[in-house]
Amino acid sequence: MSAILDFLLGLAWPWTRLLLFLVGICAFVGLNAAYLVLAERKGAARFQRRPGPNEAGYAGWMQPFADGLKLLSKQVLIPPGTDALLYCVAPLMVMAPPLMCLAVVPFGESLVARNLDYGLLFVFSFGSINVMALMLGGWASRNKFSVISSARVVSQNVAYEIPMLLVVITLLMVAGTLDLNEVIRQQTGGFWQWNILRGIWDFRAGHIGANFLMPVTFIIFYTCMLAETNRAPFDMAEAESELVAGAFTEYGGMGFGVFFMAEYANIVLGCSLATILFLGGWQSPFPPVSFLAYFSGPLWGPIWFLAKMYCLVFSVIWVRWTFPRTQFYNLLNLSWKILIPISLFTLLLTGALMKLPLVWRHLF
Repeated sequence: MSAILDFLLGLAWPWTRLLLFLVGICAFVGLNAAYLVLAERKGAARFQRRPGPNEAGYAGWMQPFADGLKLLSKQVLIPPGTDALLYCVAPLMVMAPPLMCLAVVPFGESLVARNLDYGLLFVFSFGSINVMALMLGGWASRNKFSVISSARVVSQNVAYEIPMLLVVITLLMVAGTLDLNEVIRQQTGGFWQWNILRGIWDFRAGHIGANFLMPVTFIIFYTCMLAETNRAPFDMAEAESELVAGAFTEYGGMGFGVFFMAEYANIVLGCSLATILFLGGWQSPFPPVSFLAYFSGPLWGPIWFLAKMYCLVFSVIWVRWTFPRTQFYNLLNLSWKILIPISLFTLLLTGALMKLPLVWRHLF
């Protein structure tokens, strides 16, 4: 009887663990969506030297709950003339991809819902559904502003997916794996071993390696992340001064709230991916020597990961309230005429730097 019970528990535990992680991810996304909105509103107020939310609760900390209750109390209406099925499905489609992608993000060495050998491919595969959801939401609304926004969403994401994938391929050539945890393990040894800094450190030592162009690839990745998440100065898909509320102009109540939550979920996902690929993930910035080794234990992993991720999230908020919105044609020109050629150049040069030692040994 005991053997049967142990077998059943062993069979049920992986699914129970996965379920607990998924519930935790949903709670994590919900809290981030609520309080990143508050952080953005307070940050915007500080940048613009004006009062921010300060009435609901102490210093405005209950404002997210007040906003959530307001959205939940509103009636969900389907405007006449819309495609009702697509109109209702679009908010679900826009929220599902970041939740699924966060399931393979390692917040710690063992703090991951499902560690996949092809985790990076999984993230980019499901991340592309977000574009389709925004397009369908705008198209189903049968609103001229929403339809224009849908066209902008497609053209913008197609333009910026290309340089983002090129720089990720460049990094994968160096890392040699699609496993996100393995990419992080390759950055062990202190902050100078992170992908964004390793090439500079090697150059100071008189060696030009394949990591030499990683700072350039990080800048391209960060720029594409802003465009992929429709953040200023690349928020032409929404552009309140032109298109009211973009693809979700006709949405109200929690329909609008889900689109809003998905935006911040995608920001968290993009910053998490940048943290993993370039900033060492859950690795400590200190070398594992003497008393500093205390800060690199397994309990510190999630702390370092979240600290790096939220620093990037803060920079995303900072950029939004610092730079003005660009024109749509300049937005596309930046990708097709500047970012794509540079990312192609970095891809080719990184490949050449990887093969150069082999050619040198073969010739001499």
